[in-house]
Parts: sequence; structure tokens; C-alpha cells
Amino acid sequence: MLISTFSYLWSHSAIDAIAELSQAGYSEFEVPISSPHCWPADMSPSVRSEAKRRLQDYGARVRSLNAGGYDINLASPAENMRRKSIDHIKDVMDLAFEWGSTEVVISPGTRRPMISPPLSKAHDWLNESLEVLLPRAEQAGVRLLLENTPYCFLPTLDEMMGVVKRFRSDKLKIVYDVANAAYINEDPVKALLAGSSEIVLVHISDTGREEWGHDPIGTGVIDFEALGKAVDATCKTENAVLEIIREKDPLKEMHNGILELKKRGWSINS
Repeated sequence: MLISTFSYLWSHSAIDAIAELSQAGYSEFEVPISSPHCWPADMSPSVRSEAKRRLQDYGARVRSLNAGGYDINLASPAENMRRKSIDHIKDVMDLAFEWGSTEVVISPGTRRPMISPPLSKAHDWLNESLEVLLPRAEQAGVRLLLENTPYCFLPTLDEMMGVVKRFRSDKLKIVYDVANAAYINEDPVKALLAGSSEIVLVHISDTGREEWGHDPIGTGVIDFEALGKAVDATCKTENAVLEIIREKDPLKEMHNGILELKKRGWSINS
């Protein structure tokens, strides 16, 4: 199972967070791209090389980089904003190449909540962005993974599957976030089983339906016993990312999350 460094966003750099988590026995990670935690545009060649050396010293691997979706928008109506978003994701792919990461998580993009642009136009703008990004992903040897987020304009599995199937590229797949799904009343177990052919990673945390969260296991609405069976039948636990987000004592929260999943029948080598 991968561990997300999201809880360390404001307290540690990504590499310092991995140092702490590695000492506790974790070895494979997903890193959110957010300044100052990890921001490629601010990382000099020497900083990148030093980070790579430290990862090797810790025996740690950053498998996926999460490019984020708040500051960027691949479906923006403005061409220059799409171009800035594309350039940002290219920078993330370059860092992924340097660190040996194989996946880059991206948001499909957003529409204005009031007087939204036509859905068909948002699809067109996203398609234009992906047509630029996919050849670069091929060069970098990484896969782009669309994530289902409640604020994006394609929040459901079926909508993301439509984009992936349209491109039919091995470099465009899905990361499925079970808390994001449950929050919008999508059944994560059914969706994971239905989308197994295109889902590469699955983000694991709990949530309520009144308030969106990435909460400790067993504190929300998700049936983790059923979810564990679905993960075993599809992408397997080695492709699951524990993404509990808690600023206070994050290492303890990760330990507790692993224990709670094991209590619910998950087979985790950790």
C-alpha cells in the first residue's frame, strides 16, 4: 500500500515527510504537488538531485505525483490558462521522470458554478489539453490518471471512463478516490468493480455525506469490508493509496488506518 504525504502539506517538504514515514517502515508514496511541500517550478536541479539521493538512501519510492486541481484547469475557457495548466503538468511529468515515478494524477478541470459554459465545450477544451499532454507522457514514461473529485466537471466514474475510452491510450487511466465517490453518493464498491479495466490506483479514506473529508477508516459511511474484497478482486492493495488527511500526528493516523483496514479483512504487507 502507498502512503500519501498530503497530511504534511504545510509542516514538511515532501522529502522530509518521506524521511519520517520511511523510518516508520513505509516505503512507497504518493506526493501531492503543492507549494511549498513539492513544487517543481521552485526546485533547482541540485534540489531535485539531492531529493533523489535521499529517496535512494531511505529505500523509498515515489510512485505517483498528484498534480492537483485547485490552481490549474485543463478545461478552462481561456486558452492561456489551459496552456499554463498544461505547462504545470509538463513540469510535474519531468519531475516524475527524474524521480522514477510512473503515474501523475490530474484533475479533468472545472466549470464555473454559475452560468457554466456548455458541457460539450468543457469536453472540447479538456480534449485539446490531453492531446498536448499525452505525447509528453509517452516521452516521460508516465501515465496520466484522471481523478474523480467532487468539484471537477466529471465527478463520476462513468464520466471519466468516457474520456479514457475516447482516447484509448495506455497513458491515460483513472485513479479512483473512494471518499470523493461516497461524498457524491456514488457507490465506490460497485464503481470499482465496474471500472476495473481502467482504474490503476485507488485512494483510500473515509468521509461523511454532509461534510466532504478524507477521514480515518471507520468514521464515515464507507463499507471497508466490502471495499477490501473489491480491491482484492480488481487493482489489489499494492495499488491502493492511504490518503487519510490529518495535520495533527499524521504518522499515528497512518498507523491507525492500516490497523483499521486489517481489522476489516484487508491484507496489507506493512
